[in-house]
Amino acid sequence: MAERSLIFPAEEFRTRVSRLQAEMSAQGLDVLFLTSAADIFYVTGFLTRFWESPARPWFVIVPASGDPVAVIPSIGAELMGRTWMTQVRTWEAPDPTDDGVSLLAETLCDLLPESARIGVPMGLETQLRMPLADYARLAERIAPRRFIDGTAAIQRVREIKSAAEIEKIRRACAIAGRAFARVPEFAGQGRPLDGIFRAFQSALLEEGADWVSYVAGAAGPSGYDDVISPAGPEPLQAGDVLMLDTGAVRDGHFCDFDRNFSVGPVSDPVRRTHAALWEVTEAAMAQLRPGMRANDAHRLLVEGLSARGVAAGGGRLGHGLGITLTEWPSFTPRDDTELREGMVLTLEPGAWVETADGPRRLLVHEENIVLRATGAELLSPRAPETLPELS
Repeated sequence: MAERSLIFPAEEFRTRVSRLQAEMSAQGLDVLFLTSAADIFYVTGFLTRFWESPARPWFVIVPASGDPVAVIPSIGAELMGRTWMTQVRTWEAPDPTDDGVSLLAETLCDLLPESARIGVPMGLETQLRMPLADYARLAERIAPRRFIDGTAAIQRVREIKSAAEIEKIRRACAIAGRAFARVPEFAGQGRPLDGIFRAFQSALLEEGADWVSYVAGAAGPSGYDDVISPAGPEPLQAGDVLMLDTGAVRDGHFCDFDRNFSVGPVSDPVRRTHAALWEVTEAAMAQLRPGMRANDAHRLLVEGLSARGVAAGGGRLGHGLGITLTEWPSFTPRDDTELREGMVLTLEPGAWVETADGPRRLLVHEENIVLRATGAELLSPRAPETLPELS
């Protein structure tokens, strides 16, 4: 009989835990204490939209040896029981007087000596998903055991994707690629932007996404002003550039890439800027190698755009990708994270469109890659070299 497990075979999760335990040993941690949806999913395969409710905390403890222990509200017992996890302790939640603190303290004290160092993700791109007052009470209950920063232990392991994870992300990218190919069906001159957003999300679901966690975009003459504002009812007009960006989810894994479309014929300034973005992405994919740094990727993109007579847009120009929409590292001048084989990354150069008769506007171009020993391998279907036109 096959061993029970969700999303991946149980061996995938055992390998992850072994890697975590090796990293914990290197950093002198006796246990990892995980509370966020992504970290708990990574260790267990426990995938649910119930995280949208803030009413209940959830906990997974990864000891220095042996199997992890889940300490969770009883409402999750059935689903967690279908994962590979064998040690699951529950309480009736929400409990306004003791929402798992006593059970959690008991579990940690049973597992750990008094001298234990408990790693908690505390750094950039982490969160503690439990009330701060409960965290303080827990620290008192388990003393002299103490919490220390365990960010690196989880991040260094999560940033290297297994072959199975890469295939999940590739599948999410393929779903989005099929939805982008359908954009001409529902986007064009006179169509309101908010209606296009809704139709795009429908297309993503129809093409196989489990849910659409993120859709962003913009439209405006010769480009756009920003890429995070909600869509309004304004209709597309001739000369606009439409951008759609998605983080569609399949089996708990994200894609994250965008596509640009011209409404009517492409203007010369937009054509030049789009060509520079496409070419610099090609060049960066050809040059990236393990051992380079995140800021090297940023430099390649900025210098490549400059060499093509285009000014780079502000902000980061790419990031990690996986079981959250964005992961570390960030392609900025100040991030010196080493790029390693097996990382899944986005290349996201932005550039300013310079026009003679108006303010400069932005174009953003994004692809998803996995970094191999020999360089970048595309996971997203490559954007067309020539900007598509919508009628």
